[in-house]
Amino acid sequence: MRGRWLGGVLGAVLVLGGCADPESAPTRVPPVPRASGTTQQNAAPSPEAPAPARSTRPPVRDLSVVYIGDSLAMENQTVLGQELRRALGADYTSAPYSGTTLCDYLEGTGEQSLVPDADKAAALVRRERPDVVVLQFWGNAWGYTPCMDGITYDASRARYLDRYTADARRLTEQIAAAGGDRRPRIVWVLQGPDPITPERVELVNDLYREQAAASGHALADAGRVVTGAGDRYTWVERLPCTAYERAHPEYCTDPAQGLTALHRSDDYLHFCLAPTTSTPQPCPVRSPGILRMAREITRAVGAAR
Repeated sequence: MRGRWLGGVLGAVLVLGGCADPESAPTRVPPVPRASGTTQQNAAPSPEAPAPARSTRPPVRDLSVVYIGDSLAMENQTVLGQELRRALGADYTSAPYSGTTLCDYLEGTGEQSLVPDADKAAALVRRERPDVVVLQFWGNAWGYTPCMDGITYDASRARYLDRYTADARRLTEQIAAAGGDRRPRIVWVLQGPDPITPERVELVNDLYREQAAASGHALADAGRVVTGAGDRYTWVERLPCTAYERAHPEYCTDPAQGLTALHRSDDYLHFCLAPTTSTPQPCPVRSPGILRMAREITRAVGAAR
């Protein structure tokens, strides 16, 4: 099993560590039930996610959200935009880049960054004036991101965590400064299990919790909804279908067993059930793990507003 995991992960690493497609970001989705020209140009076709259950509470109006992150955010971005529009009436801009980590979105990283200056976190905040900034970073740990200066988790766990902590603090400060008298609320997305080094993601999630608490920001535990009950940091390929997934068979991939797939058998890191490609793009097929995470992030954004 360990060898099978490694083979799948090495294939996935190519996407997590690859340079982003410069045509892929940012995507701005207005709070209306139609796609904008930008969306049509930059986002791969994605099946329409089903509407969430009706609520007696009216949707929040005049809410603006910016979403940035790595390849997990890249594949999630279209479905998350749909969920934010439906549940919260949100205006939405996404600018994820595959293979990135926190330092790529810091201003001042120059040519070492995989993210262009126009899409740095602070630049997006100045341009879009969002109410909420959602940060989803799995925590690239292999040294593919130049701005990490070769610091990897395997080589030095302490240096990796120290650097990641410092970058989380700097990113929070830059977002706050860019917001001026309209500082956006940050929502840190907690990640699901790492099948190779399970303790790494647990430490990174603790780092996000500490940063959010220290700066008065919020968390979205999207990783919780893609793990087994009571087993938060054990990787699984399939989980029991939720009531919603059972009622919508396209999201319950093995109804006979009452199970749904979260990952492809050849990709243990991503949640898109379509094969990865050399050009990063939003997930083009219905994927239960992505919908689960998007709804949890949307719930957290609504609570943080």
